[in-house]
Amino acid sequence: MSGEALLRLEDLEVSYGNIAALKGVSLEVAKGEVVCILGANGAGKTTTMRTISRLLRPRAGRILFHGEDITQVPAHKVVHLGISHSPEGRRVFGILTVEENLWLGAFTEKRVDKERLRWVYELFPRLEERRKQLAGTLSGGEQQMLAIGRSLMSRPELLLLDEPSLGIAPILVRSIFERIREIAGEGVTVLLVEQNARAALKLADRGYVLDVGTIALEGSSADLLASEKVQEAYLGKKG
Repeated sequence: MSGEALLRLEDLEVSYGNIAALKGVSLEVAKGEVVCILGANGAGKTTTMRTISRLLRPRAGRILFHGEDITQVPAHKVVHLGISHSPEGRRVFGILTVEENLWLGAFTEKRVDKERLRWVYELFPRLEERRKQLAGTLSGGEQQMLAIGRSLMSRPELLLLDEPSLGIAPILVRSIFERIREIAGEGVTVLLVEQNARAALKLADRGYVLDVGTIALEGSSADLLASEKVQEAYLGKKG
């Protein structure tokens, strides 16, 4: 990792009742990086993201943002600090319009920034075309665009993206990953959870592989792409 750590997780432990979901996870994300977290279903990827955004409370360990301990900060205040979370499953408000969903993403601001809204529409022109349409009538890919756009409206310094390609047609997956690259190019640091390992590693600077709640591998994207373990488990190749 190069540069100062914007986000650091130190020995995070998270449980659901008696079931340990994270067992001492430590990772770092430097300012300006795109970092991906890979792993099978149940490895702890979404739990990690939900813990960072304070939707889950860790049993042990610390979350540091800009070197400050935010482990006990409430979720709504985490957004004010500059961390925004686009969740798995998109979670758009189906009975509200596209534009109303975007406005909700700007709840930390005193008023909706029209320049920010214009930037989101430039990233995702389809959202502008459907801005008066109810979000529940959008396709899965369009809802994913909306979820990412909504998370950008609070001007995050760190964007958490959980499974942006899940359940989306391949042509839209390519488009969404291109937009993520543009977002990173605008200076937004990105932590990405993704089952499409190849697409994630081509986009990211570095990656971590979670296995049953622990970090099994970490390294540059090039190193992970070349790893026989990663190829066998996630890229459909035998070493």
